[in-house]
Amino acid sequence: MSSGKLNWPLMKNNISRGDLDTVIRFLSQDDPMLTQSNQVEAFEKDWSDWLGTKYSVFVNSGSSANLITISALKEVSGLGEIIVPTLTWVSDIASVIQCGFEPIFVDINPKTLGMIDRQVIEKIGQNTKAVFLTHVLGYNALTSLLMDELQLQNIPLIEDVCESYGATFNGRKLGNFGLMSNFSFYYAHHMSTIEGGMVSTNDENLHEILRMFRSHGMVREAKSDNLKLDFCNKYPDLHPEFIFAFPAYNLRSTEINAIVGRSQLKRLSKNNAIRKKNLRLFLDNLDSDKYFVDFEVNGSCNYALTLVLKESDNKLCQKVMKTLTGKGVEFRRGTAGGGNQLRQPYLKSVTSEEDITLYPNVDHIHFYGFYIGNYPELEREKILKLCGILNRL
Repeated sequence: MSSGKLNWPLMKNNISRGDLDTVIRFLSQDDPMLTQSNQVEAFEKDWSDWLGTKYSVFVNSGSSANLITISALKEVSGLGEIIVPTLTWVSDIASVIQCGFEPIFVDINPKTLGMIDRQVIEKIGQNTKAVFLTHVLGYNALTSLLMDELQLQNIPLIEDVCESYGATFNGRKLGNFGLMSNFSFYYAHHMSTIEGGMVSTNDENLHEILRMFRSHGMVREAKSDNLKLDFCNKYPDLHPEFIFAFPAYNLRSTEINAIVGRSQLKRLSKNNAIRKKNLRLFLDNLDSDKYFVDFEVNGSCNYALTLVLKESDNKLCQKVMKTLTGKGVEFRRGTAGGGNQLRQPYLKSVTSEEDITLYPNVDHIHFYGFYIGNYPELEREKILKLCGILNRL
């Protein structure tokens, strides 16, 4: 820092020496099983216990979690419309399209970066099969108004908690409120399994379907002996080990990824508490005349610091980017996912140029929003120094 550089990377490696030593001890066994086995199952139980759900299914990425979630929804609900945010990760909307659903878009609440609850309710129709809600960058996007209306109309909620696990709504961890919830254990997130993701649910039937979709659609992956027996009786000409119920995928992870996850989970809550303090320190010390600081931080748990210009000020925006780059502070524009998804090429077949103008809040984030790394090792002095630099622009 003596050179004036803050040397602030976007992400830090979550994997500790202790995590690696745990893996090494496992590999030191005679003939260890490396593919999905007992460690994966133990990690799924550990995760369910930490989160507070009955069932979890470990997969090889958060994107895979999205994909089997929407695939399972299709099996139980049939095709139709799914309401999605305009600010999310690509795989949320991509999984909706890949599985044959029609995405219905909603603008965001600037205070939470999640979908505007009243706009979601307005867009619910006879063909709505689910609301696929993303908790962006650690902020809770649920409201009592939305939850009450979804319950009233019997519309399933799916939660994407990939960027927000540990955050809460009404004192309960996010991921407990929907029919299914998704998590990512990517390198930069709250914890890491190197690569990995999880789907959690309280629905036993969906748990069985998710397990089968993870492994080629194979019935032998189901937990229920009765379910397996039903398939064997229905298809007596097939070998019990090779009955494929669905046209599915291989999205399995490995024992090594699960071991890392189990090790990291032990310190997740402690690390999350530090991240929460970092965000509040950052927002409390920004100039509220220049930057938007009125985020709903109650219950949030942020792996990134959100920096959003209060006004659509191109001159200030250029100053911010030049200053961050000059000070060695890595950042991303538009927040995680690259901002307004309607501007992305992959959606050109389902949207028009006119559609983009209908969502002004997400467009402001797209052009005037940034995120900066937030991790447990981040020093208080560094946060305060950056705030001072930004405030002087």
